[in-house]
Amino acid sequence: MPDATTQPAETGASATRRIRIGIDTGGTFTDVVALDEVSGELVTTKTPSTPGNPADGFLNGVRKVLDLMGASGDDITAVSHGTTVATNKLLEGKVEALGFITTEGYEFILEIARQAVPDGYGNSYFWVKPPRIVPADYVKTVGGRIDFEGNEIRPFDEESAVRAARWFKERGITTIGVCLLHSYADDSHELALREVLRREHPEAIVSISSEVLREYREYERSMTTLVDAAVKPNVSRYVANIHQRLDDFVSSGAKLPFYIMKSNGGVLSADEVVHQPITTVLSGPAAGALGAGLIASRAGFEKVLTCDGGGTSTDVSVVLGGEPTLTTEGSVGAYPSKIPMIDVVTVGAGGGSIAWVSPEGSLKVGPQSAGADPGPLCYAKGGLEPTITDAHVTLGRIPPHLLGGEIPLDVDAARAGITELAARLDLDFERCATGILEISAWNQANALRQVSVKRGLDVRDFMLATFGGSGSLLACRLVDILGLAGVVVPQNPGNVSAFGLLTVDVKNDYVQTAVARQHALDFAAVQKTFDDLTGRAAAALDAEGFPRDAHRYTRTIDLRYFGQAYEVRVSAPDGEVDAAYAAGVAERFHDEHRALYGYDFRDDPTQQVEWVNLRVTGVGPITRPELRELGAAEGAADVRERAHRSTRPVCFDPEDGYVDTDVWWRPDMLAGDVVTGPAIVEEFGSTVPVHPGFVVRVDSLGNLVITKEA
Repeated sequence: MPDATTQPAETGASATRRIRIGIDTGGTFTDVVALDEVSGELVTTKTPSTPGNPADGFLNGVRKVLDLMGASGDDITAVSHGTTVATNKLLEGKVEALGFITTEGYEFILEIARQAVPDGYGNSYFWVKPPRIVPADYVKTVGGRIDFEGNEIRPFDEESAVRAARWFKERGITTIGVCLLHSYADDSHELALREVLRREHPEAIVSISSEVLREYREYERSMTTLVDAAVKPNVSRYVANIHQRLDDFVSSGAKLPFYIMKSNGGVLSADEVVHQPITTVLSGPAAGALGAGLIASRAGFEKVLTCDGGGTSTDVSVVLGGEPTLTTEGSVGAYPSKIPMIDVVTVGAGGGSIAWVSPEGSLKVGPQSAGADPGPLCYAKGGLEPTITDAHVTLGRIPPHLLGGEIPLDVDAARAGITELAARLDLDFERCATGILEISAWNQANALRQVSVKRGLDVRDFMLATFGGSGSLLACRLVDILGLAGVVVPQNPGNVSAFGLLTVDVKNDYVQTAVARQHALDFAAVQKTFDDLTGRAAAALDAEGFPRDAHRYTRTIDLRYFGQAYEVRVSAPDGEVDAAYAAGVAERFHDEHRALYGYDFRDDPTQQVEWVNLRVTGVGPITRPELRELGAAEGAADVRERAHRSTRPVCFDPEDGYVDTDVWWRPDMLAGDVVTGPAIVEEFGSTVPVHPGFVVRVDSLGNLVITKEA
């Protein structure tokens, strides 16, 4: 991604331009990447986020990138956005009054949950069950009963539904989740209940489980539906506000195509996303994993761990063959959500994470964050406590400014804050500052272990792709701690998430529970379910404007051995479902089960394979930006004349103190350039400290490839 932040384009050709914009809103900065679809030019920039109203930072970013390109709103063909509105609402636990309607006799489903204690039953002495997303007195039930095969046992009781609707209306509760027993098999009772709510309580915002998650397991389906309902008002207001203000950029009065990033690695139009807001709960992290995965794959790295470091947190994930791994067992904060999402683990270790002293007198870092406002001490905006960024700037690892000088940093204020913290810990300054960074590095390393080692992956085979404003600052320490193969840092790493938004297809997921053992499969019924799901996916892609010949569909199936409680998802081919088809799917399941757990039962006829969920994903493909190759360096000595900027003292290890370190300007480095640590590589949006004992090579795509000298 070439950096064009300081090179505005000529305005004369504006009328013929087609510009697609990706915008990722983070806790500290809003990142922007724009693609000229005609010339292939990529322009990147950043602007401070506005936590009070994230839409302001979003629109500031649009204006800034258009100014840099010499373009206008009439040149925009589409805007894609990664948002944290739903994520932050759930992480902060700020769920307003929420109602829940379920089947009579099941009013305590949220209290019973899975009867599981986090971290094992040894923790049961200390664990306190958190408050439910809906308190018990806001749960109402209705009569009627459907069984697991979709047969009606008792008819829907409209009278009890009317009572429930009026009860919520009288108390001003306008957000309601509905999950009736076995509605994945037959949704007629839920649809009837929704009609009652529309008639009796028309101002209510309602989510029904058969539209949110047509899958069995009542607790997970209830929670997923309630999370969808909880975030729906905020997401709707936010998206509508931005969409309206975006349209003001277009002089003709036309509506701009506006897409929101989904947790599953796809995008959806803003008009549709308000009907399924839960799909955006990992919107921002998903875009980063996709962008980094694409860049690393093009660079020749098929096994990659991603590390997206921002101002508030760090998100990590696994990418295999250019594709991030997916899960339906994810959660956001305390709330499980069974929608398909990129398997991301988040840890509170960003640039703004606060260093503090525990009651026992130990140094701690995070998860509290100074965020963008007031920010770290060095921002000089009223911050009161030292942060990770303050440690970096006082040790010389980042320059005394951000964004190429747009944001000056107050190094003296940062030093004073860390000095006071060091005195409380009885440490010298350098040990305290490096200790802050060491704790942060181990926090990130533990998150990386969760997505790799705990899933049976050998991290020694993986490269680490670091991006985000702070993602690369601890890269060398992570290699040492985890024994990684090395690090790849894309161009403009601070904007990789926004770049990822330009690489994302429109994608919709559909699921239907259909439990049956392999020997008793009704092939015609399975085929009909796949056809029905494909029809729903096709209709959604039609509504998004994709012609039928551009549609792509992928099938997956959740299987298990009979008697197991959880499933393994395997990809399934297109084609007619028959005995040979089912046998091929079973073979894939045996292979995947062995890869995950180290064993399978393919040769044991007493262990039967059971099909559980059928899934279809509809994909509307978009044109991805091409990664351009960087010019080649002419000679090894040339890099010092071309890219060396200065020398400054930097502390990498308190035992060695400050060492004179070369500072390199990344935009002037070319393919084939090699730099040996200690070194600092700087660019507009981020900095890469290269520790002693490491070497940096610039590859043909402009990535920094960092490995240990040995």
